[in-house]
Amino acid sequence: MKKTVSFFLIILFLISCENTSTDKEVSKRKPNSFAIVIHGGAGGIKREYFTKEQQEAYVQKLREALDAGYKVLENGGISLNAIEAAINVMEDSPLFNAGKGAVYNSEGNQEMDAAIMDGKTLNAGAVAGVNHIKNPILAARIVMDSSKHVLLSGKGAEIMAKKYGIEMVDSSYFFTQKRLNQLRKIQGKEKMQLDHTAFLIKNELIDDHKYGTVGAVAIDKNGNIAAGTSTGGMTNKKFGRIGDVPLIGAGTYANNLTCGISATGTGEYFIRTVASHDVSSLIQYKKLSPKEALHTVLFDKIGKLGGEGGMILIDKNGDVYWDFNSTGMFRGYKKSTGESKIAMFEQTK
Repeated sequence: MKKTVSFFLIILFLISCENTSTDKEVSKRKPNSFAIVIHGGAGGIKREYFTKEQQEAYVQKLREALDAGYKVLENGGISLNAIEAAINVMEDSPLFNAGKGAVYNSEGNQEMDAAIMDGKTLNAGAVAGVNHIKNPILAARIVMDSSKHVLLSGKGAEIMAKKYGIEMVDSSYFFTQKRLNQLRKIQGKEKMQLDHTAFLIKNELIDDHKYGTVGAVAIDKNGNIAAGTSTGGMTNKKFGRIGDVPLIGAGTYANNLTCGISATGTGEYFIRTVASHDVSSLIQYKKLSPKEALHTVLFDKIGKLGGEGGMILIDKNGDVYWDFNSTGMFRGYKKSTGESKIAMFEQTK
């Protein structure tokens, strides 16, 4: 009898210790604190490719996107609305490969993808291969909130978006001369171009390294995490190609137990490694730090396969992380503590 009582006392003690440990872990996030982190794509982003004016233009637009999302959080808004606000700013700018600045596929058209995920419920929505939706991230939110599905593509996605009042535009809205020039330069070479990777043709530097997939991750005052990503894909991609962005767990993932992630880069490799979910799993099950998990996936898995890109992350404690195995990534964050940063080139926090 004494042995039985002692056994149960030990069990109760262990349970008590486990609960205490969990409580301490959760308490790392200060009440009512919040944060947002964004990216504008990764690739061959080198300082020498940019004039001072170009650098200022990107910094200004990244700051505008950060401020839009931060304002939502500051006013008590939810993380899902914050990332929508931030991504909308970048989708409306021709500086990035999303929305207005989307690249052309091999047929001379834009096919855009977007995804959004709620870390509290694990609910998610995505659209793929759309070409008349002004802000694809809004359509992804409609799929999440107003359907039983996770991913809708092409005409079906556009019909649903229009039904719920999402702004539709003629395909001419997405025209940019530089994007068309970019397509013409590489057509017939059977190659696709990463978000920001520049290359030389007859000693001419193609001025396309400064365009890229956009994404945002936020944690609101209630501690709920959301992640979203929007892209035009890769220049000269085959008609109907879908990358990692709209595939939940590949290019976009959020889970309040671990973190929220948005990725950018060569999508096929992020799909094959289920990159964003893998980072979350390494944190949850192997107890790696977010920094270690990001580096493991980007360098030891994606990099070794030949893939290139980067990821941004906010963990459940509201801490911000990013990493990339390319030469640069447009990125920035802003926290309720007043801490903020915008970066383009070398690796910094």
